[in-house]
Amino acid sequence: MPELRQNLATKEWVVIATERARRPEDFHKDRPARAPLPERLDSCPFCPGNEARTGDSVYALGEPWRVRAVRNKFPALTPEARLDPGEAGPYLRRAGQGVHEVIIESPSHAKHLALLEPEQVREAFFVYRERFRESWKNPSVCTSLVFKNHGASAGTSLEHPHAQLIGSPVVPAHLRHRVDQAEAYLRKHGACVFCDMRKEELRQGARILADTEHFTAFVLFAALSPFHIWVLPKRHAASFGEATDAELADLSAVMRVLLRKLHVGLDNPDFNFLIQSVPQDRGHAGSFHWYLSLVVRVSQMAGFELGSGMFINTTLPEESARFLNSVQA
Repeated sequence: MPELRQNLATKEWVVIATERARRPEDFHKDRPARAPLPERLDSCPFCPGNEARTGDSVYALGEPWRVRAVRNKFPALTPEARLDPGEAGPYLRRAGQGVHEVIIESPSHAKHLALLEPEQVREAFFVYRERFRESWKNPSVCTSLVFKNHGASAGTSLEHPHAQLIGSPVVPAHLRHRVDQAEAYLRKHGACVFCDMRKEELRQGARILADTEHFTAFVLFAALSPFHIWVLPKRHAASFGEATDAELADLSAVMRVLLRKLHVGLDNPDFNFLIQSVPQDRGHAGSFHWYLSLVVRVSQMAGFELGSGMFINTTLPEESARFLNSVQA
C-alpha cells in the first residue's frame, strides 16, 4: 500500500508509491548507453592546453594543474553587478552580486569522480572546501553552495567533469526553513535533528550505505526519489568550511565508493550532489549540521510535485539501499 513519509529534519512529506513500485536495478534499462568520451577534446575549454578559454585560475592545485577553479564565463552572479534604477513598487530588488566559480576536477575529459583515483577525488574535495571558505569571506555573500551536475538531465552543459560554487547575496526560503526547523527541534528536544537522524539510521540499519570514522551515508527514510542519499558528518559542525583534512579524505573516499556503485549498478546515471551549510548570516548555528545530498536522476518531476511540493518515489528507500549495497564497485 502507498504511504506518506516525512523527513525529520526538513519536515518535507514524500509519497512512497508502492502500488507502482519498481525494482531499483531496472532504472538503467530506461536510458540509452552513453558513448565513451575521449581523454582530451580540442574543443573543450576545460581540457589542458585550453586554459586561455576560461581565463586565469582563481585557484590551482599542482603544476601542471590537477584541479583548478575559474570564474564562470556565464555567471549567474558576479562581483561587479550593479542595479539600474527602476520602478519595482512593492517588489524587492537587489544587485546580483556574488560568486560563481567552476571547479574543474581533473585534467581528464573522460573520467568523472567515480573513475578517478582516491587521491584525485580527495584533491577535488579539498578544492571544494578552499573555494567555499573563500566565498564565506565575501561580504556580499550570505549563502555559499558547492554543487555538481552530472549528465544532461542533471543540468550539465559541458561534459568535462566539474563542480560549481555559487555564493549568493540572499538566503533561499527553503534553506531558511530548514535552519528554522533545526532550531525548533533543538529547543524541543535539546539535540541536533541531524545527529539524531544519523543515530536512528544506524539503529534501524535498513538504509545504511556506509559508516566510517567521520561519516554516515544512507538512503533517506523519506527519500524524494529513488537513491536519494545523505552523507552526514559525525562531528557536529554547521558549515562545510569547518571540515578538517582528515574528514575531507574520509568524505571523498565515501563519495568515490557511492558514485562507483551508481556507475556500475545503474550504468553511469545522471546525478546531482550539493553540500548544504548554514547561511553565513546565521553564523555557526549550534542547531544546524552541514551535509551532502546526492540525487540520482532516474525519475522526473511532474504536475503533482509542482502543485503540491511533495515528491512521489516509486521505489522503497530500503530497496534502494539493498540494491546499492549489493553492487560490487
